[in-house]
Amino acid sequence: MKKFVLIALLTFASVTGNAFAQDVDEQNPYALVKTVGLQTFDRIKASQTEIAADPEVLRTIMKEELLPHIDYQFAAFMVLGKYFKTVPKDKLSEYVQVFREYLITTYAVAMGYYDNQTVTFEPEGDFADKKSVTVRAVVQDPERPEIKVAFKVRKDNRTNEWKAYDMVAEGISLLNSKRSEFEPILRQEGIDAVIKLMREKIEQPVGEQVEQAKEKENS
Repeated sequence: MKKFVLIALLTFASVTGNAFAQDVDEQNPYALVKTVGLQTFDRIKASQTEIAADPEVLRTIMKEELLPHIDYQFAAFMVLGKYFKTVPKDKLSEYVQVFREYLITTYAVAMGYYDNQTVTFEPEGDFADKKSVTVRAVVQDPERPEIKVAFKVRKDNRTNEWKAYDMVAEGISLLNSKRSEFEPILRQEGIDAVIKLMREKIEQPVGEQVEQAKEKENS
């Protein structure tokens, strides 16, 4: 699962507002994913010194650059699944905001895995009259087999802008994985327990989480 999050992050993160930034075409889902994906590598490479000195820089980058292109509210609702209707409205608002920070932290931790991957995107397809599309890519790593990645992107009917809401690597969906993780907690303890779990993750230093994840993967 950690490798999946890494791939999703490295192939979909934005560098809007820095020296490498290009205009992001949010009217075209393929252009959106490709632009923010390819810009990621330049940003990460340029920030290695700062990241090494303070891993929390990763969290800042995610909040400022990736989040604008993610429909985190829709993603948060999808993770709740059938339990969405059981959550009180006041708690639902709190959950969405905490989920937002949880995503930022999840991607910040995954950023710590970066080691020079490259990505090839599929040719642009016809998205006229479509409300959602899947943009596919292949991640190439000099030391590992290729990994197929797909980004699910949906259109906001109010703004006509496209935003990503799920990422799938080798058939594994990030949202489905989180739903499976949270479902027994929701069933047995309720939404407060899920919020508590996410807050604990958010409060833990990024550098510490990266080291723990690497140790777990290598054990």
